[in-house]
Amino acid sequence: MTTELQKRLPERTAVATRSRRGRAAPPWWFTVPALLLFTFVVLVPSARGVYYAFTDWDGLDPDLAFIGLDNFTAIADDPDALQAIWHTLLVAVAITVLQNGFGLLLALGVNTMIKSRNFLRALLFAPAVIAQIVTAYLWRNLLSPDGAVNSLLSAVGLDSWRQNWLGDPDLALWMIVLVVVWQYAGYSMVIFIAGLQSIPKEIYEAAAIDGSGPIRRFWSVIRPLLAPALTINLMLSIIGGIKLFDQVYALTGGGPGHATDTISTLIYKDAFTLGEFGYSIALAVVLTAIVAIISAGQYAVLNRNEKAAS
Repeated sequence: MTTELQKRLPERTAVATRSRRGRAAPPWWFTVPALLLFTFVVLVPSARGVYYAFTDWDGLDPDLAFIGLDNFTAIADDPDALQAIWHTLLVAVAITVLQNGFGLLLALGVNTMIKSRNFLRALLFAPAVIAQIVTAYLWRNLLSPDGAVNSLLSAVGLDSWRQNWLGDPDLALWMIVLVVVWQYAGYSMVIFIAGLQSIPKEIYEAAAIDGSGPIRRFWSVIRPLLAPALTINLMLSIIGGIKLFDQVYALTGGGPGHATDTISTLIYKDAFTLGEFGYSIALAVVLTAIVAIISAGQYAVLNRNEKAAS
């Protein structure tokens, strides 16, 4: 009897597997409502927007003329647009490196057996749940010439360190990076903590038995196993950095002059201040292309490294 059951077990398992697969596959037409909604809300407006990038539309007049690549040629000849593109890439790279670097350090610090680890995790993650515009206005007051930062420097006898943090063209862009990193380092920390806690404890113990020190253990054992968490964090931070708008506009408005303008702030100014909607939409198309190219390239590299690590 036992032998007979053993012979039939693989067959029954295969039948059960096919049955589960059949039940798990819903009819394709279940996706039709979602596809229609996605087409109406995303694809159609996007396609119309791309078309307007090749016109002289001013946002109000229904009569518009097709002007081909003139808007994109104007971008290439506009020093403010080229500077905004450079600022966008610089800010995105700086935010990605600093946010993930500090997030990883914080995750390693609180992923221990210290009693206050849960409180510290909540405290460090708290800024991420505050609205971006609220955070930006808070820091604008702190960094103003008579704000808390300069007052604190004066109180401890460091008057020479007082700066016009948001009014100095050499400092303003880095203050924006500082604010974003302060707000979202805890967000990256949470993702890294999830990655650290998914690593089996046996691996830590085996590395310790082999005599690996903390640095060697991190580089050779922990870092490769954190590849999925690193991929998620890098993708989120680079895309968020490229699309950055709220913090820049609330902190500096793109100033002084154009010292902190990014593509997003320039799109807003050209569209709603100057009424050049066709030109601003062309800038938006450029921004979309930058996000798509960088995201696809980054994902390809990280995905290859992730597969190599596994």
